[in-house]
Amino acid sequence: MTGPILITGAGSGFGKEVALRLASAGHEVIAGVEIIAQVSAVRAAARERGAELRVEKLDVTDPGDRENAWSWEAEVLLNNAGVSEGGATADLPEERLRRQFEVNVFGTVLLTQGIARRMAARRSGRIVFMSSVAGLTVDPFTGAYAASKHAVEAFADALDQELAEFGVTVATINPGPFLTGFNDTMFETWKEWRDNPADRLFDYEYDPEPVHRRTVQVLLGEDRRYRHLLPAEMEPQARAQVDGQWDRQLNDGRRPALVQKAYDIAPGTPVGP
Repeated sequence: MTGPILITGAGSGFGKEVALRLASAGHEVIAGVEIIAQVSAVRAAARERGAELRVEKLDVTDPGDRENAWSWEAEVLLNNAGVSEGGATADLPEERLRRQFEVNVFGTVLLTQGIARRMAARRSGRIVFMSSVAGLTVDPFTGAYAASKHAVEAFADALDQELAEFGVTVATINPGPFLTGFNDTMFETWKEWRDNPADRLFDYEYDPEPVHRRTVQVLLGEDRRYRHLLPAEMEPQARAQVDGQWDRQLNDGRRPALVQKAYDIAPGTPVGP
């Protein structure tokens, strides 16, 4: 590997842990964090692990930050920065909806454009998008987030085909509902839900270790698959949900089971009749 590994959204969650692991293993890593306040915290975490880690402010929605990042000549890019907005599609405020796409889609793609052109000129490089299972499927009240991740999937797929002749590879990581300081913002009261955990669609106690481990393998080129749905146990469910769209009928006017489940979860019950 001739150049550094650039990781966006490295101030917390998956991005931070992957950056620290790679740096601890001796790789040249640039940890991009959204705000200046995160710089010292991530540097301190690196010192605790005895790792040499370069930490830079990189808000993907800031044109100046993106331009600075283009000059770092990253050989590998992990687009990990993202936000998650929950709520019914008809209720989402315009500014929150726009913010969802500014970070997850526009800022991410604009940053990638400049880096991809440099990779193409060098005829080498690797671009990895931290997508989500929500980039493949969608559930009620996650429309904004899922839509942004579906858009990321489309850009990633197109890039993979467009950059192939230039020696650049593209891959996606599709985590399920791991709690990393990110997903638990969307489901911040899950520990107080007064339901039977056995009845839930997802296990909110998932260990994020599989995502950390697999992401490192993908960034280092040790795993050559394009898509990585994690945990692997979710893959059959996701495939069935995607395939089911071909036979889907118009709704019959009754509340779908997934919407009812959302209403039944307390204390975060949506408003409604």
